Amino acid sequence: MPIEDYLKAGKIASEVREMVRKKDWIGKSVFDICEEVEREIKKRGAKCAFPVNASINEIAAHYTAEPNDPITIKDTDLVKIDLGAQINGYIADTAVTVCYDVQFDGLVQAAEEGLANAMAMIKTGVKASDIGRTIETTIKQLGFKPIANLSGHSLEQYTIHAGRSIPNIWSIGGFSLAENSAYACEPFVTTNEGGGFVRNGQVKNIFAINSRKKTKNEEADKLLDFIWSNFNMLPFALRWLTKEWDEKKARELLEILVKKKAVQAYPVLIEVNEQRVAQAEHTFIPNEAGVTVTTAAL
Repeated sequence: MPIEDYLKAGKIASEVREMVRKKDWIGKSVFDICEEVEREIKKRGAKCAFPVNASINEIAAHYTAEPNDPITIKDTDLVKIDLGAQINGYIADTAVTVCYDVQFDGLVQAAEEGLANAMAMIKTGVKASDIGRTIETTIKQLGFKPIANLSGHSLEQYTIHAGRSIPNIWSIGGFSLAENSAYACEPFVTTNEGGGFVRNGQVKNIFAINSRKKTKNEEADKLLDFIWSNFNMLPFALRWLTKEWDEKKARELLEILVKKKAVQAYPVLIEVNEQRVAQAEHTFIPNEAGVTVTTAAL
């Protein structure tokens, strides 16, 4: 396994996450946040593994900025900033919740502690279901609820969700962690008033290629080739296409590709009771002695 690439991507993702954690984003637009964080990843020599997510309050995940997105961060907002760096397709996936309202500090802390306790028990052979149990127990003891239908995932080259899930609650069965495989663990936490589940929202602004089969529309096929050669199977945003196509045209062509099932559109995920959600995330590689957390803060 190309451990060097995983470690390099992890170091870059970790540095950028810590920059995000310390910065005051109040008054900044989500467009500025996503663009700045993506620039920081590239500046350090990696590519983005997916569009930076800036999911606010009850939106748990999968919101990235639209071109010139006007939404701005208020001092009462809870913002999950989920970012990914990749070197040669080997991915580091990490997230932090930034929050400027002390009443939600406990929620943010629960996600961080759930993650820390999960990382402390990792080594080769540990069952994913036991990781879920640790996360769930930690979060509930702190007086909050884990989101049951969101989970971490295995990672492979150019593949973010590579088929294995690391749950945030205890579940029967499941697999055991393999030596020298990469995984992401990401506890999502909501309040006790939350339902503890997410549903799909209307907005879909993250995309990924499904198939390279031609659509018989010359312009759409040209876009499909551009997506493949620039992003491979990894997710992308409309923002990433507007350097080559104007926004209106890019939207039209994307719509054709989605209709033809050549491209998949991912909906935003919203807490069912519209309660606030916090998230924390690391990428890790288990070994006999314990674990290498590739995105650990230095």
